Amino acid sequence: MVLSAHLAVPQAVNLLDAGSLLSAFGALGIAVVLFAETGLLIGFFLPGDSLLFTAGLLCVPGGGGTAHLSLPQVLACAVIGALLGAQAGYLLGRRGGRALLARSRSRKLHEGAERAEELLERYGHAKAIVLARFVPLVRTVLNPLAGALGVPARVFALWQIVGGVLWTVGLVLAGYALGSSVPDVDRYLLPIVALVVLLSLTPLAIEVIRRRRQRGTDGGVR
Repeated sequence: MVLSAHLAVPQAVNLLDAGSLLSAFGALGIAVVLFAETGLLIGFFLPGDSLLFTAGLLCVPGGGGTAHLSLPQVLACAVIGALLGAQAGYLLGRRGGRALLARSRSRKLHEGAERAEELLERYGHAKAIVLARFVPLVRTVLNPLAGALGVPARVFALWQIVGGVLWTVGLVLAGYALGSSVPDVDRYLLPIVALVVLLSLTPLAIEVIRRRRQRGTDGGVR
């Protein structure tokens, strides 16, 4: 009975909690999560931003917390997972991304698709692909959408690499820098992660407000 209880502990992983994921799977878990979040439509709910930032914090030598990670391993796994995931999403889109999206009943996923399409139209392929990396939901949907809309493969590959490296390395190093400069930063891990999540959702909140104002203006004109 004792043995079975111990074996059950590693299986109790909260997929929405960055700390739980990192404690259970380490750097390898980062690659898997980022691949799913950026390459598979079903991964839109995964905590990419907070996962990267928390991983950076846990790389600080002598830091507390439930796990200690290697900075080179975290950076390598983060970049590999994000780049391979985006490329996989693009290929899925080329083979029927619109059909896959249409089958989903998730309202958030469809809202993310609308936002992704707006980014592509407003900023062009290069800028939109880079910017999408920093917006939750949008970075999940834009990759298959780019494939479905016929964005040239070379253009997508180049700019998804640029955006993927900036996003992953930037957030990991930001977490590492904070952990290196603030003593016992692990005590404040939960509020810090909550702040990162809040900041990552800010672009979506701004867009929702903008749309509501625009609809109100259009309704007033009519």
